[in-house]
Amino acid sequence: AFGSWNSIYKRFNAWSLSSKWLRIFKALSIDPDCEWEFIDGSYVKAHQHSAGAADKEPQAIGKSRAGNTTKIHLAVDSYGLPADFEITGGEVNDCS
Repeated sequence: AFGSWNSIYKRFNAWSLSSKWLRIFKALSIDPDCEWEFIDGSYVKAHQHSAGAADKEPQAIGKSRAGNTTKIHLAVDSYGLPADFEITGGEVNDCS
């Protein structure tokens, strides 16, 4: 239905590297209703081999009590639609 997994992976990866996903997100959240705004964060445990790879780009992976983790911070508008997000290392405090 969607094609081979490798074709899908290559397209997704290319869009990720070129920031196309970020541009799509920003275009869809261009006029949020911010009468009320809600912010939440969730931890995502990183794979054991995710840290330490020779990569040019810095990765949002931090050391916490749970091991290697990433934290996704999401702000939504009055209708619950995403307004903005940030990805940080798991050790980053919510109050900073």
